[in-house]
Amino acid sequence: MAEVRSSINPILTLEYIQSEDENKWFDRKSAKIRVSDIAPLISAFANAEGGTIVLGINEKTRQIEGINNYGSIKINEFISSPRDCCKPMPSYREEFLNVVNVKGDADRLLLLHIDPNPDQVVRTNNDSTYLRIGDRTKELKGEDLRNLEYSKGLRCFEDECNSEATIADLDQALLETYREKLQAADLTFEQILKARGFIKNKNGQQLLTNGCVLLFAKDIQRFYPNCRIRFVRYDGTIAKTGIEMNIVRDYNIELPLLRIIDKSREFIGAQLREFVALNPKTGRFQVVPEYPEFAWTEGIVNAVTHREYSMMGSHIRVSMYDDRLEIESPGKLPNMVTIQNIKETRYSRNPRIARVLTEFGWVRELNEGVKRIYSDMERFFLEDPEYSEPGQSVKLLLRNNILMRNLRKKDWTVESIGENIWNTLDETEHQIMVFMSEKKQVTRLELQAHLKRSNGFVTKRLAKLIDLGIVKANGNTHDPKRTYSIVYRQ
Repeated sequence: MAEVRSSINPILTLEYIQSEDENKWFDRKSAKIRVSDIAPLISAFANAEGGTIVLGINEKTRQIEGINNYGSIKINEFISSPRDCCKPMPSYREEFLNVVNVKGDADRLLLLHIDPNPDQVVRTNNDSTYLRIGDRTKELKGEDLRNLEYSKGLRCFEDECNSEATIADLDQALLETYREKLQAADLTFEQILKARGFIKNKNGQQLLTNGCVLLFAKDIQRFYPNCRIRFVRYDGTIAKTGIEMNIVRDYNIELPLLRIIDKSREFIGAQLREFVALNPKTGRFQVVPEYPEFAWTEGIVNAVTHREYSMMGSHIRVSMYDDRLEIESPGKLPNMVTIQNIKETRYSRNPRIARVLTEFGWVRELNEGVKRIYSDMERFFLEDPEYSEPGQSVKLLLRNNILMRNLRKKDWTVESIGENIWNTLDETEHQIMVFMSEKKQVTRLELQAHLKRSNGFVTKRLAKLIDLGIVKANGNTHDPKRTYSIVYRQ
């Protein structure tokens, strides 16, 4: 007997329909249900990523009840329910599957395949709005509903008015710099902001927009506590919690958008390490950064430019592990941009913010910057960047291939001091030399922390390495900031 399978969504076999748990794209209902009661499910699937409603399966027992006994009138009402019970009508297709019901009679299942509606919010006839989240159908109200409207481009957070901020709350130095970039010395700040759509008339009042305040505010946290970048450095390759928590650096950058990129670039750049790699063109080892500077900087610029600022409880997070750097930004990819087409498709959720950041020299066209992230990672012999959409966010993952680079560091260190000398050193001294090789200079305290040994132990080992002529001391003997570095062979 041929397998019962949907021709529209082949994953939906009869076995799947009966055995699998309901999920983000699939729900089952008995045909006993009132036609109007599936309207929330239609709205939820249309407002999310689409999905299929299977009618004729008991939700609790998962037995096949079929639909034939309910008559052609109710079946037709089910088929027309997306049109009759929702507004606007979402795109959908109906499909029948021939089955044998629990009584052993020939019967049918009705499948309603609801397509996603990316440009409109689909509501039920009583003006309720739903969203499919996992296996749940959630009614959206208040801020959740506004966020859905933002995500579909029906509302634009950057263009909405901020009723609290005034021009006096803006950073005058930033405004002056902006005026200079626009070569508009003859215009007042207010005239420039009006011309760029950053001041709007609302109920007879001249109000600044959210985009204006995000870009230029003196005290950004007063208006938008979520306008920050949190940098977290972990010791190792996984994030641990509780007594095993392995966070070694946790730092927040809280500035308006026109200052936050510069500060983030300066701070995060100082946290990144240097590695040693063989230059195939010269045949010599050279120091290279952990990641291409353009790749991680562009990742931060894109996060700042295109994130969803209406998500009040969220912020940009940069997580650094031993083997990777992750940049996570609130909000799904905007409009028609997907993980698959991100290298080719142009679209900005915040076009006014993007324009100002472009005028300040930060933003390129979205797909041009992403293309270069890929090419720069390839040029550094690193894996392709990975984009994903965990939950309601976008994540960029950059891998640093630390295992291979650790081997290269050791090879380069041996090459630099000579294999004969290397072979006379013990394992601890090998660790000291390799640790030094990734830094220009190190202190005794840094070596103590790296080796987890006492000051006396480290001092004795350094003395031996200095006597061998492969390490030199920099600075006065009694200087607590005295550093040590490798003496390389000429």
